[in-house]
Amino acid sequence: MLHISNTVTIADWEIELTAIRSMGAGGQKVNKTSSAIHLRFDVKRSSLPDFYKERLLSLTDSRITKEGVIIIKAQQFRTQEQNREDALERLKQIILSATVVQKARRATKPTRASQKRRVDNKKRKSQTKSLRGRVQ
Repeated sequence: MLHISNTVTIADWEIELTAIRSMGAGGQKVNKTSSAIHLRFDVKRSSLPDFYKERLLSLTDSRITKEGVIIIKAQQFRTQEQNREDALERLKQIILSATVVQKARRATKPTRASQKRRVDNKKRKSQTKSLRGRVQ
């Protein structure tokens, strides 16, 4: 069971974990062990509250397919157990990041003093550069 918050949990049967062979350089055991984990989580058929589902499906994340399935491949560690924990933790982070509401941005204008400072600096730079010209 994966605990997302105090009230939200995901049952083990909702998360599909598959052991696959890791990519990259290996050794003698590279073709024998399946230490990487392929995690699939169907958001639409899950028991998550509707608020979580809507927010997850509206994310523009490459790990979420058009059908609403989150796919995570964990192969950072050498053992299958560590990769399983890593995949579950990453799933939890995706779900928690979807619930964060961004603060609304308010448009602001520069102050009159800052506008004046900017123009004065431009004039000073222009004056300095005009003195660099050829003497006639």
